Amino acid sequence: MPDTPSASLRLAPDALTRPFDPAQFSFATTEELDPFLGVLGQERAVEALQFGVAMPRHGYNVYVMGESGTGRSSYVQRYLKAEGKRMPTPADWVYVNNFDEPREPRALELPPGSASEFIADIDQLIDNLLATFPAVFEHPSYQQKKSAIDRAFNQRYDKALDVIERLALDKQIALYRDNTNIAFTPMKDGKSMDEAEFAQLPEDERERYHENITALEERLNDELSSLPQWKRESSNQLRLLNEETITQALQPLLSPLAQKYAENAGVESYLQAMQVDLLRTIVEHLAEEVRSETQARNLLEEQYSPSLVVGHHAQGGVPVVFESHPTYDNLFGRIEYGTDQGALYTSYRQLRPGALHRANGGFLILEAEKLFGEPFVWEALKRALQSNQLKMESPLAELGRMATMSLTPEVIPLRLKVVIIGSRQLYYALQDADPDFQEMFRVLVDFDDDIRLSGDTLEQFAQLLKTRTSEEGMAALTAAAVARLATYSARLAEHQGRLSARIGDLFQLLSEADFLRSLAKDELTDAEHVERAIKAKATRTGRVSARILDDMLAGIILIDTTGAAIGKCNGLTVLDVGDSAFGVPARISATVYPGASGIVDIEREVNLGQPIHSKGVMILTGYLGSRYAQEFPLAISASIALEQSYGYVDGDSASLGEVCTLISALSRTPLKQCFAITGSINQFGEVQAVGGVNEKTEGFFRLCEARGLTGEQGVIIPLANVSTLMLDERVLQAVRAGVFNVYAVAHVDEALSLLVGEAVGQADEQGLFPEHSVNAKVVKRLKDIAEMEPVFEDRTTLSALAAKVAGEQQIEQG
Repeated sequence: MPDTPSASLRLAPDALTRPFDPAQFSFATTEELDPFLGVLGQERAVEALQFGVAMPRHGYNVYVMGESGTGRSSYVQRYLKAEGKRMPTPADWVYVNNFDEPREPRALELPPGSASEFIADIDQLIDNLLATFPAVFEHPSYQQKKSAIDRAFNQRYDKALDVIERLALDKQIALYRDNTNIAFTPMKDGKSMDEAEFAQLPEDERERYHENITALEERLNDELSSLPQWKRESSNQLRLLNEETITQALQPLLSPLAQKYAENAGVESYLQAMQVDLLRTIVEHLAEEVRSETQARNLLEEQYSPSLVVGHHAQGGVPVVFESHPTYDNLFGRIEYGTDQGALYTSYRQLRPGALHRANGGFLILEAEKLFGEPFVWEALKRALQSNQLKMESPLAELGRMATMSLTPEVIPLRLKVVIIGSRQLYYALQDADPDFQEMFRVLVDFDDDIRLSGDTLEQFAQLLKTRTSEEGMAALTAAAVARLATYSARLAEHQGRLSARIGDLFQLLSEADFLRSLAKDELTDAEHVERAIKAKATRTGRVSARILDDMLAGIILIDTTGAAIGKCNGLTVLDVGDSAFGVPARISATVYPGASGIVDIEREVNLGQPIHSKGVMILTGYLGSRYAQEFPLAISASIALEQSYGYVDGDSASLGEVCTLISALSRTPLKQCFAITGSINQFGEVQAVGGVNEKTEGFFRLCEARGLTGEQGVIIPLANVSTLMLDERVLQAVRAGVFNVYAVAHVDEALSLLVGEAVGQADEQGLFPEHSVNAKVVKRLKDIAEMEPVFEDRTTLSALAAKVAGEQQIEQG
């Protein structure tokens, strides 16, 4: 690498941010703009969603992934509702009684918008039934026919008794009959005898009476042997009369319904079955006025009134249903139960539809994290989508835990698209773990985390803010406020050429700025209100960062911002606490000594270093070997630590600082403590971009500002991170004033030259570094340690041998 003076590595103030000027906008306030109804900067996601909605084939359900707050949910719902209005409305569905098997209710399909009308027609039929019955049985014509049937039976009965009665009188025996009994009594002189009189008769006369009565009883049985047949014939005649009467009465009630629904085979079949069942119900429950009208109405409704599953407006388009709580019952519906004297009971009228019933024919939107957190739901949803059938049942039935009688409703054909909204991690986990997921969710709608700035992006950004303020009833924004919000969005995106797609965070800030405007009684939201809202949020969430800064100023956390030290430098870290992230400088230290342990990552050894951090330390070892140890083995013992770090450490952004600290320890060259450094390296010493550069820079700046800016202090960042800089205005002012600096480096040597304060040496064609340069000192120290290694090995061997001999002598003496 060529020796580069520090001045060429220092970034100009204009490179530290992307200014958004109000003059860039063609409006004074957002009141002048039209609303923006699309989704900003998500063309790929929009095209994928359009394809998924339009694709009619089975299995093309949609998974929408991206970070929360990118507007994915609101846009998906808005787009689906707009598309759904242009699609044909799906059919209505009702459940009705299955008179042959009440445990298996039937499902009826009706034209869209007609379910409520069908239910109203059946309710009107029930009203007509109550008005018709039992009044029809009181009509003179019916009573005459019924009396004729009764009279015919009575005549047969009386005729048979008349024959027996004449025979009895001939034998001085009287026949007595009441409603239930027929009896014979002896007579004398035309009068019936009581028991005392009968006892005074001679024995032979009494015996004669007994014989005559026995004969009469036998004759009576003969004459009445056909009585059951007469009874059956009478009952059949009465039943036929009732059926004829009921049928004649029902005809004008059912005929209009039959004509109205003649083209619907399901309804026509139901009306026919209802007519048959009504013959029994009317005879058993409505033939006589033994029930109140309320009881009769409840009885008829429980038997015949349809139970609505789903109804639509005739021209309403397809349904778009968002189920925020996707439990099994909320998705697939449930069977409710009532109690009667402690016993559970249910009927088709206690079937409650779920979100799948409401969304059938349209779109169902679910949140992945909630969906997969509910038991039984995912497997049941897969079965429904694979079979295209919507089955209502209890999930406990499969486990054999249903202790009561239940229903088995007829399945309903299922035709809908399911849209799952979730994270990227869950999507990739499902792709790996569940082959069914790949077959059923073939359309991926991927919402990006940020938006590339183009010619129309800023204008659309302002229109989006206009739409939000209008929807929420907030005040309009000035062009300066829009510019400040664009700056804040670019800061969230960590890129000068992009805006953040986390629209939710932006709208939250906008709401807080509007609240501050209302307190100030201003008509428009200006940049001042936005700035105050940003600072207010930083204050609310800044307790931890303020406490850490106080500890640094008090010397509890050791961070130097002046002077120089060997084997020490200031690294930069980012802490995430709740919804806030802030930068914190942390001291990196390294020690080197002869040995063969290699470079020891103390964080990894104590299980605080996470895999990526450990990877960075291992890459550091590769760089040292390839850079300095080409002619001798890299045989050192060294340890690296992130001082006063008591939590888990992850990421490789400290590897640039760690290699500089290690080189300092190897060459015994002090590093300036007025710098803080961040960056990742590869095995060739090239510096790679890292995240959180803005927070890291501002974290070190706050410490330097609190101690007093000297003009020498600054941060060293990767050159690749220059485009991600969106620094706070306080940092920019300090850089403009020349009291704070930001340097960008592309190689370890450039960072070292800044930390050491001089060029560290460039290798010539033979791979040799200039004498007395830092790099030359590193090579000499490593070579010296490598040459010392055999001696140490010999000494170790001799020591071990001496110990062994001493041990053997000790045993012999013992």
